[in-house]
Amino acid sequence: MNRHSLLTMKDLSTDDILDILNDARAFHISTKDWQLPVRKALVANLFFEPSTRTHFSFLSAEHQIGIKPVDFHPQESSLTKGESLYDTVKTFESIGYDAVVIRHPQDEYFKELEGVSIPIINAGDGKGNHPTQCLLDLLTIYNEYGRFEGINVLICGDIAHSRVAASNKEALEKLGASLRFAGPKEWERDGFEFSDLDESIAWADVVMLLRIQKERGASLADMTDEEYLETYGLNKTRYASMKPNAIIMHPAPVNRGVEIDPDLVECEKSRIFEQMANGVLVRKAVLKRAFGLKPFEKMTRQEPFEKLNLEKNKG
Repeated sequence: MNRHSLLTMKDLSTDDILDILNDARAFHISTKDWQLPVRKALVANLFFEPSTRTHFSFLSAEHQIGIKPVDFHPQESSLTKGESLYDTVKTFESIGYDAVVIRHPQDEYFKELEGVSIPIINAGDGKGNHPTQCLLDLLTIYNEYGRFEGINVLICGDIAHSRVAASNKEALEKLGASLRFAGPKEWERDGFEFSDLDESIAWADVVMLLRIQKERGASLADMTDEEYLETYGLNKTRYASMKPNAIIMHPAPVNRGVEIDPDLVECEKSRIFEQMANGVLVRKAVLKRAFGLKPFEKMTRQEPFEKLNLEKNKG
């Protein structure tokens, strides 16, 4: 496997994580027009699950740094004739592609790709890992607080089926944050001890909400959307108990009126759409790393990042 692949957060040391966040910050502040300083690279995006944010932010990042992206459509490929995932990816390697970005419903699909030499960037595997989502979450937290140590993070909702929860747990614990989890008992997960939701809302600096992943079999058949919001979601009563400087995060897509009150999606504490903008910056940095390029010059890590100005990230 290529050493510049990114499959799980375990692939990254603390320094690696901070280098990626530093590069993302540099892209935002001063290098939004930076181009990959190599020949026009070809990257194939292989998405075996529907995706809006991850897929199209990778496309945006690829275009912005001078990569030629090509979208792969499984239903129009030789997979319909019985070809394996390994042979599909080896085909892209053999015909001149320089890297692949893969989203797949199978947990740890990448274990089947050990013989692939080009970098593989995991855009999400089953309920296992989602490293670039984790990195954009980290950037959003660091943008707000300028550190991870001593930050209290509550992740609540469908923990059992969430690759976001798994990747964030791995990284945030490594970086010194304190974590709690909450949600329906049906969605507890080994290694994720659940806490009282209301007490944890008041404790948290970051309240990260997760949707119910019905496509992975998650359901609470005896509960309406309104009842779920009242029992397990961020409603206005719980919002009122949050710390004054606490923030709300969500990997999206958001089910308004289920895990979060519709009026809170774009409230003052919400960073949900800022996370999406950060996703392009982080994916630029991850793609840059995939091509073996050194991190940009270090910026001050102790200070919070400049607040994201969406106008700067256009184009």
